[in-house]
Amino acid sequence: MQWREYHEFTKHTVESLRRAPHTLDWANMPDPFRHYEGVPLIDLPADPRSPEIPAMAVLTGQRGAPPIADGVQLISQLLFYSAAISASKRVPSTGSKYALRVNPSSGNLHPTEFHFIAHNLKDWSDGLYHYRPSSHMAEQRGLGKFITGTNASLVFVLTSIAWREAWKYRDRAYRYCLHDIGHAWQALELAARSIGLKAAAYGHFHDDEIARVCGLAGDEWPMLLVAIEAPLRDAASAPAAWFGGEPNQLSLDQLAYPRIDTIHAATKITAQSGIAAAELAPTVSGSIPLPIPATSTRPFGEVARTRRSALDFIGGGESISLHQLSALLNVTRQRLSADFSSSPFIQLYLYVHRVDGLEPGVYRHGSNELELLQTGDQRISAAGLSLGQNLAGNSCVTFSMIADLDRATRAHGDRGYRYAHFESGAIGHVLYLAAEALGLRATGIGAFFDDKVQRYLDLEQGQVIYHFAIGHPVHDDRLEA
Repeated sequence: MQWREYHEFTKHTVESLRRAPHTLDWANMPDPFRHYEGVPLIDLPADPRSPEIPAMAVLTGQRGAPPIADGVQLISQLLFYSAAISASKRVPSTGSKYALRVNPSSGNLHPTEFHFIAHNLKDWSDGLYHYRPSSHMAEQRGLGKFITGTNASLVFVLTSIAWREAWKYRDRAYRYCLHDIGHAWQALELAARSIGLKAAAYGHFHDDEIARVCGLAGDEWPMLLVAIEAPLRDAASAPAAWFGGEPNQLSLDQLAYPRIDTIHAATKITAQSGIAAAELAPTVSGSIPLPIPATSTRPFGEVARTRRSALDFIGGGESISLHQLSALLNVTRQRLSADFSSSPFIQLYLYVHRVDGLEPGVYRHGSNELELLQTGDQRISAAGLSLGQNLAGNSCVTFSMIADLDRATRAHGDRGYRYAHFESGAIGHVLYLAAEALGLRATGIGAFFDDKVQRYLDLEQGQVIYHFAIGHPVHDDRLEA
């Protein structure tokens, strides 16, 4: 299958990093914001009602109070707590500022765009829209009924612009685009849940048809549909109209990455067909039961808006409790609502550095327990496996997410390569929010020595596709909000 060739080629090794050094072309850095020029704009309320349900309750499947039955307010809430700008950082050397968003992104490059199709929402015209996070506005690209294969009143189409990541990460960038879709999916689904709505993701769709429906430019690819059941209205549909709009140019010179084009083409669905049933993932027979999870009353709205990626962690000293670790692991066990997730593809391995009541070592996470695989200080190993990034060793705990890519692709063909990465990003996002709710911070790590991780964990099957670190953060002087 095509996925294996791409995955092997994009593995990090000491030799590959030496062989192909990369200098960033800052003058050609892609614009992190896509705009469609020449279309009607809709202002979204800049201060939508904040969901007060505790974040940990949302992360464990509870729903908040029903939303206001008003389309403008509802859409503003969903996007303000899943995709909007949440803070800014200032570069000390130049004084320039750049934006942070509610949904995290590799390198803060944000390849993910949020399009949505509305149908029968109260006080909102049926049609196709694109979210403009730079000003918290909706761009109206077309009016009327747009077909996506689901009858939900609100369908988000999450797309990727791979060039934004490839500018920095080159061929490996496609992996990061997939992670980011997983993060965006969970950011959106959890925001919906926090205001009492149901959401479900659909990965099995005809790519080219969805791209046509959404009028996407060639550099932007549909990756995932997220359908949300929202309050309906009884009114006539708006007259059909197509505004389209001209997408802004992201860079002066957009470089081609044929391997990314090839893996994306291989993972596309060109005709609707059945999906093979997924096999059950193997369970872990562990020996260390996890205690009752720690709790937090911090409201979802506050946690979603204040989530940040840690620059680094305070190495040594302060630890986390086993109850906090139990809470973090508990949120990763919640079943994902998607047409490709009948059984999980991801197994969590932990490098435990400082957890009260748990000796340092490597552990494997089971249903509600841990299996000790190695004892001893893992800080140097975790950092070294993560391309020498100290935050993987300075954290209290760092995770390796191991994906059974063979099983994913047996079930779904090359498309399964996307799904496993979506799942890892989704797990990363719930860990981000759980850490924030518990007074900690987290950081996703997409760069690691792939095969060294395989050997260190003595894996007989599976591939590492994401690292993730959680602990007590160092202060970041660049943050301004």
